[in-house]
Amino acid sequence: MTHHGTGQVGAAGTAVRQASLREHNLALVLRHISDAERPPSRADLAAATGLTRATVSALVDDLIGGHLLTEVDPAPRTGAGRPALGLVLATDGPAGLGLEINVDYLAACVVDLTGAVRHRAIRRLDLRPLPPAEVLAGLGDLAATAHAEAQRQRLVLAGTALAVPGLVTATGVVRLAPNLGWRDVDLVGALEAHPALSGRRAAGHWLTVDNEANLAALGELHAGTSGEATFLYVSGEIGIGAGIVLHGTLFRGARGWSGELGHLPVDPAGRRCRCGAQGCLEQYAGQEAILTGAGLAGLGQPADAAIARLAELAGAGNGAAIAALTEAACALGVAIAGVINLLDLDTVVLGGIYAPLAEWLRPPLEAEIRRRVLTAGWSPVTVRPSLLTGDAAVLGAAGSVVRAVLAHPARWLAPPA
Repeated sequence: MTHHGTGQVGAAGTAVRQASLREHNLALVLRHISDAERPPSRADLAAATGLTRATVSALVDDLIGGHLLTEVDPAPRTGAGRPALGLVLATDGPAGLGLEINVDYLAACVVDLTGAVRHRAIRRLDLRPLPPAEVLAGLGDLAATAHAEAQRQRLVLAGTALAVPGLVTATGVVRLAPNLGWRDVDLVGALEAHPALSGRRAAGHWLTVDNEANLAALGELHAGTSGEATFLYVSGEIGIGAGIVLHGTLFRGARGWSGELGHLPVDPAGRRCRCGAQGCLEQYAGQEAILTGAGLAGLGQPADAAIARLAELAGAGNGAAIAALTEAACALGVAIAGVINLLDLDTVVLGGIYAPLAEWLRPPLEAEIRRRVLTAGWSPVTVRPSLLTGDAAVLGAAGSVVRAVLAHPARWLAPPA
């Protein structure tokens, strides 16, 4: 009896190991194809991974059947023998839906496995007077449109990631979003109840919520071509958030709430902030502070148009515009220098509204960093605009879904019942 029982445990353990091995090998093969400079053949994959050709062929067949891969004609070559078909990521399979709630807009986008943006939409309105339920209803409508567009393009949305400007728990509850006036809002529960998303988790659709600066930083990390794996991403909107990337990994802090750069004090006795404190950075370098200083606030124009006008005025040498940008940059420099001194970062990425304004923000910001960062004399800090400009958060959200599929293809091939 005892021997029989041990045998059952052993058999079960073997089955688990075999399943885990297949999951590992599927991800390994998919990663090699995703990272390849040219479409590899099955023989190339066998040589690169050390797996047998038969194993690679079976794995590739599964990935093609799951619409994760597709075969393409090989590049012409000389020599004997017929060239093998190459393998690339499919453009008609799973895709990621990114959603964003910010203070003055809602956004949605769909990104396919290759990283190509297949749909993008934005709705600009001031969300501060609206209750969360009304905001989420509008966001759900954007999600429904994105789902319909994905279906039209023969894409299947594998998951949804939502970016929000606030403190988010692991279960998708916004504990605090000061600029929206939200406390303890269950975004996952509310979104799952919307017709556009209801029932999708049971079908294997992933739904996650994260801080917008965190998702923007991850988007920037994976969009980068310079090899930067450690940087501070600064998201400039009405509020100011930060994503901290250390050695290729997002630093979240003990409870996942790191990066509230906008609430670092730059003048402890200064302007009152929506969070209840005084002198917070966003009161000096946030979107509204900059536009007010430049004389562009309250004109009834959308924020993107106001920022474009600000850049136009600064480019023409307008004194008020340049003074507003300089004041914002100096305040940013004070806060960012403190972060650099604490964490030893060597790169600062300016995102959100700061990206199109980087030409005027960088000189005074870099001057503050040189003055305040202890190591700046022999280890200069690079300051650059975001590669993804103002779309970083929603693109990063959609990209996080795609990267989850690529990292765990077995979940896509066999979603939960």
